[in-house]
Amino acid sequence: MDDDGARPAEGISPDAPSPAGDTAVQAPPADSPADDAQPARPRRRRRLPWLVAALVVVVLAAPLVVVQAVGRSHTRGLTDVPDTPVALVFGAGLRPDGSPSTYLRRRLDAAKSLYDRGTVQAILVSGDNGTVQHDEPTAMRDYLVANGVPSDKVVLDYAGFDTHDSCVRAHQVFGVDAAVVVTQDYHLPRAVFSCTAAGMDVTGVGVSSASVTREQALTWRLREIPASYKAAWDALVGRPPVYGGHETGVQDALDQG
Repeated sequence: MDDDGARPAEGISPDAPSPAGDTAVQAPPADSPADDAQPARPRRRRRLPWLVAALVVVVLAAPLVVVQAVGRSHTRGLTDVPDTPVALVFGAGLRPDGSPSTYLRRRLDAAKSLYDRGTVQAILVSGDNGTVQHDEPTAMRDYLVANGVPSDKVVLDYAGFDTHDSCVRAHQVFGVDAAVVVTQDYHLPRAVFSCTAAGMDVTGVGVSSASVTREQALTWRLREIPASYKAAWDALVGRPPVYGGHETGVQDALDQG
């Protein structure tokens, strides 16, 4: 039987190192730098999804945080408001008989208090007059006049279809540069933000948002989250409201003395 292939070459011990053994790549020592660096890449890969998720959260939260922070930085108590030419009151719905809702009456009462104190000289009421049956500005004016505010001190904005529109129109259509914004406390930060973004020097006064239905109050508060994103977007892109020409009503009311 030919076993040359299985027999070691003559003169070479089976235990002797291979001739290539002197040049074979040896494993690095256990404490070599290469060994320490190897786990770093997997760790970075594991961190990447968390970093991306954190970045997404920051980007998504930023508009909400900015709107709320800017709004809350300009609020005062009713008795701490500095003298300001105009109070701006936003619409807040009407009762079936056409009179202001409970929330709206609270806003109007606060504006009247500011007028009675001499803090403001005119009141701009801004609301929705989309239909004959739903005329917020007229109902707001009638309520204020019935409670002692002179009619020539109340100015009506019939195209305040939302908070952004009311703020931009107050500044660009009615020429208001400084105002006291009056609304419910949960709505106040967004209203102040929108009016500040519109170019006005604003002080915010919050009134009670207590409601007979807890579900309704919770719904309105939760609605402020998407509404704040919309406010930030409207301010960023400069969404134009309905204009209809320049109005002199505020200046006329102030000139009355």
